[in-house]
Amino acid sequence: MQPLKDPEHILILRETLQRFIEDHMPRHLAREWDEKNEFPREVFDKLAALGVTGLTVPEEYGGSGPDVLATMVAIEELSTRSMAVCSPYIQTACYAGMNLVEVGSEEQKREMLPKVATGEMIFAYGISEPDVGADVGSVKTTARRDGDSIIVNGAKRFCSGASFSDYIYTVVRSGDGDNRRGNLSILLIPPDLPGITIELQKSMGLKGSATADVTFQDVRIPASNIMGGEAGWNAGWGQLVGPGLDVEKIEVAAMALGLARAAVEDAWRYAQEREQGGKPICTLQSIRHMLAEVKTQLEACRLMTYHSAALLDAGEDAGVATSMAKLFVADTAVEIVLTCQRVLGAYGYVREYDMERYVRDVLVMPIIGGSSAVQKNNIANQLRLPR
Repeated sequence: MQPLKDPEHILILRETLQRFIEDHMPRHLAREWDEKNEFPREVFDKLAALGVTGLTVPEEYGGSGPDVLATMVAIEELSTRSMAVCSPYIQTACYAGMNLVEVGSEEQKREMLPKVATGEMIFAYGISEPDVGADVGSVKTTARRDGDSIIVNGAKRFCSGASFSDYIYTVVRSGDGDNRRGNLSILLIPPDLPGITIELQKSMGLKGSATADVTFQDVRIPASNIMGGEAGWNAGWGQLVGPGLDVEKIEVAAMALGLARAAVEDAWRYAQEREQGGKPICTLQSIRHMLAEVKTQLEACRLMTYHSAALLDAGEDAGVATSMAKLFVADTAVEIVLTCQRVLGAYGYVREYDMERYVRDVLVMPIIGGSSAVQKNNIANQLRLPR
């Protein structure tokens, strides 16, 4: 299990990020980014200058990693303040960095990973479609070869950051026949090409991440944009189900953990400041019990998240652990934040307080990155529970 005390390098990382958040991501700016649904690129660039986008990039390509545990710590810390910065960080360090390391060709790694390490390369995920969610093998977006080019047609949904990303990491159907898993490919599609339409979705939370619908109409890209090079053509399924899928699950767990931690810290402080009947409300047994419960739940979430990260760093099989972490932490974070909202009472429902934003953001955590129902199936199947 992950030790209760952070290792020294993790402690230094936390302290560095916490200072950065207070200096460059104060609460009033986080509220503005949420209100305007704005990605603060200048703040992101300052964050990247710390070197944290290189935590997933091997040293030979200009990074300091790969270090899954440190990356999850960065996600947790950023999530305590703003998804408008945290989501693009994930798109750089994880969507771009981890996928390039795992399945990119050597040429793609040499070209792109140094840019990931400096925060200059951002990927958006083009996986979900209007009629396709967890069943990725059913994607309908098509790609066909035309000499040295590929022509793409179709549509993607819930494509966060498509408008400001360098590439959309797009899963397409590239072959014919009934072999659903044998005719998928992943393409790197620049979002500013002719034939691409991007329409922002009006989501409840995760403001600043620019979640969008993307339509491809006869979009032409070079064949060199096949993820993994020529060997990646019709090999997309294997590229999707590797360790990167396990990391995606605990990315969401780390986000949920950060949101839950922020809510607990705010509720803990509020309960000591707010007075009723001449005493702080933290003296009331009902409030004390709620706070004790969320503190306990939060610690369990932390242990599960970082245990999974440690397994991945050790190169161990973490499929069950990451599914359990994603399931438990995402669902429990919702409970934690809603309990903390009740501690604040009516103030937890107004935008004057950050709690209202935590509620909007945390509600999506059991849905994204593989829903709670999907994780339950994963756990039962991987533990070989008879059907």
